Amino acid sequence: MVIGRQLPSSTVAAVKSSRLVAPVALAAFALSLTACGSGSVPSSAAQAPAPITGCPTAAPAGDAAAEWTLPGATGSVAVTGSTDTAAPLVTVTPPFSVSETQVHTLQAGAGPVVSPAATVSVCYMGINGRDGSVFDSSYQRGAPVDFPLDGVVAGFQKAIAGQTVGSTVAVAMTSADGYPQGQPGAGILPGDSLVFAIKILDATG
Repeated sequence: MVIGRQLPSSTVAAVKSSRLVAPVALAAFALSLTACGSGSVPSSAAQAPAPITGCPTAAPAGDAAAEWTLPGATGSVAVTGSTDTAAPLVTVTPPFSVSETQVHTLQAGAGPVVSPAATVSVCYMGINGRDGSVFDSSYQRGAPVDFPLDGVVAGFQKAIAGQTVGSTVAVAMTSADGYPQGQPGAGILPGDSLVFAIKILDATG
């Protein structure tokens, strides 16, 4: 995971081994859903939706309409959020950079509002605006990540705090709100603007 303030060497190695090197538009991902219960299964009309416990790994439709298009100080980015069955699609015209961090709610969730001090469970994809490469993705791994919002970079806090659980969100963050000194193990250089596509699965606290 590259969203924290510091990465131990073991985590950097894991990220290097798992990160995608293809452009974001070519990333392919599938969904993992689980439902639990015992006894008889209620009819479909009465059955509550199964909670999402994984991150979809199926490829998004190539012709999916962008839900957010952002011209940057240089370059541009177009984002289509994930669905229950497909990963997000992020297309970058590099080099993309922003002079101010910007957050956009792609689809609002129906859950409670996420507090700045919450511990959240999210699926996310991180893209380097400089070259459009995916440097980290829980969608690729098929599993969400849990973390306290006060333990991650400022741009991630700005993207999630104040949103509602169930929302899909995109953020284009400045280097100052991401990694001002860079993160060499993930290929992030000082000054790189980053883009994240995020699905908020749960929040506590």
